[in-house]
Amino acid sequence: MMGKLLEQLKAVLPEKLWVPDELAQLYQWIEQQGYYEDYDDGHRTGFLYPTDKLEESWTDEERQGGTIILFNANRNDGLRYWFGLEEDKPEICQRLCVFARTGAEGSEAALWLDDDGKLKIVHMGSGSGSILSCILADNMVDFLRLLAIGYDEICWNEEFPYPPNHAQSDSGMHIHPNVEFQQWVQKTFNTTIPATALEIVKHPAEMGDRDSEDAFCRWAEKHSN
Repeated sequence: MMGKLLEQLKAVLPEKLWVPDELAQLYQWIEQQGYYEDYDDGHRTGFLYPTDKLEESWTDEERQGGTIILFNANRNDGLRYWFGLEEDKPEICQRLCVFARTGAEGSEAALWLDDDGKLKIVHMGSGSGSILSCILADNMVDFLRLLAIGYDEICWNEEFPYPPNHAQSDSGMHIHPNVEFQQWVQKTFNTTIPATALEIVKHPAEMGDRDSEDAFCRWAEKHSN
C-alpha cells in the first residue's frame, strides 16, 4: 500500500519526472516511525526526527535531531514567483518539482530534470535568507547522505566546507546528530556519511551567478525574469 507522502508527491509530479526509489524508501521509513503530521488541508508533512522530542531538547545552546527538513508536496504552486514570473511556464513546470522545505526562511529542495534527461536534487533558496541555487546531489542516495551529515539546515552554503558544529560557525547552537537516521541511511544503502557537504555538493552556486559551473543555477538564471 502506497503511503500518503508518496501518494501526494506523485499527484503533483510532472509527467516527465519520477520518484527515485530511495525517496520512496525514505517516505516509507518516515511513516513507519510516525514522524509526520497531518494538517487540516489534507496535506501530510514528514520529518526525520519526532517533533515533540525536538521541541523538548531545544535550548539556547543545543538541540537534538540533526538536520531539520520538512517533506511535503504542496509547495509547487509558487514556482512562478521563485522565477519572478507572472504565470507558469511549461518549460519550467515540466522539469521541476519541489518536495521539501530546507530552511525555516522558506528555502526548498526540488527534483529537476537536466538537459541530458537525468534527475538531480536541487536547492532553491528563498532569496530572503539563503540564496543557494544549485544541484545539491546527483542522486537521491547522495542527497540522503548530505542530510545525514547533521547540519542545522542544508540551505546555508557557507557551512558546507566545515563539519557540523565547527569553530567558525556563528549559529551558537550545538546540533546533536540524528543517529537513528544516520544508521538507517548507512545500513539501507550500504554507504557512508561524509564529513562535509562539499564532498557531495560540487558547485554551491548562488542566485544571480549566470556564469556558474552549476547547471541548475545557469538554467534557473536563464528562465528567471
